[in-house]
Amino acid sequence: MWPFNKPKPAETRSAMSGFTAELMAARESYISGRRGIAELTATAQGAVMLWEGGLGLADVKGTDLLDCRSLALCGRSLALRGEALFLMRDDRLVPCSDWDLTTRDSRPRAYRVSVSEAGGGRTETALAGEVLHFRIGSDVGAPYYGTAPLKRSQLTASLLNAVETALAEVFETAPLASQIVPYPEAPETDLEAIARGFRGNRGKVLIRESVNVTAAGGPGPSQDWKPHDLSPDLSKSMTRETLAAARDSINMAFGILPGLANSATTGPLVREAQRHLAQWVLQPIAAGMAEEASEKLGSKITLDTLRPLQAFDAGGRARAITAVIGALAQAKEAGIDPTQAMQMVDWNNEF
Repeated sequence: MWPFNKPKPAETRSAMSGFTAELMAARESYISGRRGIAELTATAQGAVMLWEGGLGLADVKGTDLLDCRSLALCGRSLALRGEALFLMRDDRLVPCSDWDLTTRDSRPRAYRVSVSEAGGGRTETALAGEVLHFRIGSDVGAPYYGTAPLKRSQLTASLLNAVETALAEVFETAPLASQIVPYPEAPETDLEAIARGFRGNRGKVLIRESVNVTAAGGPGPSQDWKPHDLSPDLSKSMTRETLAAARDSINMAFGILPGLANSATTGPLVREAQRHLAQWVLQPIAAGMAEEASEKLGSKITLDTLRPLQAFDAGGRARAITAVIGALAQAKEAGIDPTQAMQMVDWNNEF
């Protein structure tokens, strides 16, 4: 039996190739972003942070399910994927990492969702009334799906990604601060020794042989220790202007005024940028979320992002309140109904 008792060789497998690795890479790119470009730039992440913080601070009335953490997760998912989905439980919302759905009359009817767990995810099926599905940028061809701002501006996102990638490669591989110094003919070993002698000698007097020598009866080169810089001139490529334009365009895609990223920005412009983001981007998203939650939970729910962000001029608002109070007092003295007077200027009781 001796020939048959040999130990079997250990089986080795490659862990970084094959179907499993490809599937994991595809899942990672799907979770991080639909295209996988520009999401890793500071410009996109700064815009995502503003969305995340603005929705996380929203005032919620009518339910306790939409807490700060769920709203922050929703803001990040909406910014990067264009949609967010939560399973409704008795006392909390369960975020879903992936899902597919069936529709009827372009409205979702049932979902198959994947929930992330520490020991591995799980999959379950839920009806449309059991989930909260928030989405932005929906197309008429697929109103049940959302699209992220970077998905809707793919050319600009590609430009920003290309410029930042090129700059990163330049600063990583280009011979920055390297110079070529002419030297008389010498063996390669001597040149290497001289080059090592130059390295790190800061604040010292470096004495080397001049290049103005006479060999074979003729003069040498006319220049004498004139270095030639090898650092690339990026100003001719207009990388600064291109990067600034791409950054401003990405900010506008997220609803952020480009002036907010300007180094010369002042306080009034910061308030205007905050007001623009809150009024034209976050509050419409919050209104859609409140409509979805009201439909699924069966009670009237409101989300307000304007008051928590305080994106207004405090002095101007105080003057406006003073003028409104004075106008109401004059209307009361004149016997005019204040409600009708407010409706004439298109104001209602909520304001």
